[in-house]
Amino acid sequence: MNKVVPIAWVVLAATVSAQEPEPVSYSADVLPILTAHCLGCHQPAKAKGDIVLARHADLFVENEDHGPLVIAGDPGASTLIEVLTGADGEPPAMPEDADPLPAHEIELLRKWIAQGAKDDTALAASDAVSPEHPPTYLLPPVVGALAFSPDGKLIAVAGDHEVLLHRDDGKSLVARLVGLSERIESLAFSSDGSRLAVVGGSPGRFGEVQIWDVAKRSLIQSKLVTGDCLFGVSWSPDGKLLAFGATDTAMRAIDIASGKQVLYQSAHEDWVLDTVFSTDGSHLVSVSRDRSMKLVLVKEEQFIDNITSITPGVLRGGLISVDRHPTKDELLIGGADGQPKLFRMYREKKRKIGDNYNRLRVFEKMPGRVFAVEFRSDGKQMVAASSHRAGGVVRVCDVENGKTLWTREMSGGIYTAGYRPDGAVIGAAGFGGMVYLLDAKTGKTLKEFLPVPIASASTPQEQR
Repeated sequence: MNKVVPIAWVVLAATVSAQEPEPVSYSADVLPILTAHCLGCHQPAKAKGDIVLARHADLFVENEDHGPLVIAGDPGASTLIEVLTGADGEPPAMPEDADPLPAHEIELLRKWIAQGAKDDTALAASDAVSPEHPPTYLLPPVVGALAFSPDGKLIAVAGDHEVLLHRDDGKSLVARLVGLSERIESLAFSSDGSRLAVVGGSPGRFGEVQIWDVAKRSLIQSKLVTGDCLFGVSWSPDGKLLAFGATDTAMRAIDIASGKQVLYQSAHEDWVLDTVFSTDGSHLVSVSRDRSMKLVLVKEEQFIDNITSITPGVLRGGLISVDRHPTKDELLIGGADGQPKLFRMYREKKRKIGDNYNRLRVFEKMPGRVFAVEFRSDGKQMVAASSHRAGGVVRVCDVENGKTLWTREMSGGIYTAGYRPDGAVIGAAGFGGMVYLLDAKTGKTLKEFLPVPIASASTPQEQR
């Protein structure tokens, strides 16, 4: 039987609904806006104008130059709204050198401030990571990336929210480069060693490109790109461009000086996990979970070719890592099929259905997935690292004849490996959190070390 609802109840419900608009969430609505448009320049590692916007409390900080950016309950008096919308006929001052925020995002910020600018995050201020409060580790982190400096004196190791710089012998921690990204996926020093490029991000929130001044231990640039982590960072030979892949199936390159995107190509059909430039920098190569390796002309942002075969079944499993020969346009790849391969970069004859013409050599199959491949600096040897179940393998092969020179089984999966520039030492790390320095001739361990300081479970937060 249908019930009759008194008209007064309907009127009351409508009145309450009108008086109580849907609350705007700081964590779900406001923070993503600030992250996408502001945190590149206003984060603990790079506080432009002494302004940080990483946490709710940062919006209410007063200093010598300005009052709080937000006045709870009064969007008209809040500096944040003024700089994002402009005042007295002037255009918006922020974001600097970028398009103004969309109107609907401005309206969300207005509503949030008008509703009292409340904080609904679960993270306590004392738990926030910053250069002054670096991460605390109770257990070793999984290490997904490491890189030697060109002079061989430093080894950069990926941690949580940070990159740790160690002496090349692992005997001392030199610096902790603490940034915004929770996960560090890839590292690459510039050819002169003065800068360190880092890509990663916070899964499901943002991807980030960081460029650090190695000598000063300072963040030069932070650029937020896409809504998920970035992978496979590489420098152009002239040091002017930085390329990387993303989960949105695109490869990108940015201009180092300006930070502006100069290349976007989405020829892939799945995550792009690694990139490398040609010897002259005219072309960019990328590998993806879609099983393909693609060639793009940088200046025109034009897709040129599938370097790998396009015949179904020829390649089994996604591609994870790529490296270019130091002096030739030949490419070493590794992936889910466990078999490192060598390819020529440029096709020399017309493609035929079913061919895999660009492939030059296939190396001995490794257990599990190959997560890292790298040429020695003279191009005569290569190292590959894989992970399989509870173990990992590091292997060195002769590039000219494809023969395996040695194989080292490791405890825990190995996700990253590379040569010291002199070719005498190989660094490797992975699931277990240890960094292994191996003799490049024999595979024997020269040293192993924990890249992060381990705190006691009872260590108070303030003692970090």
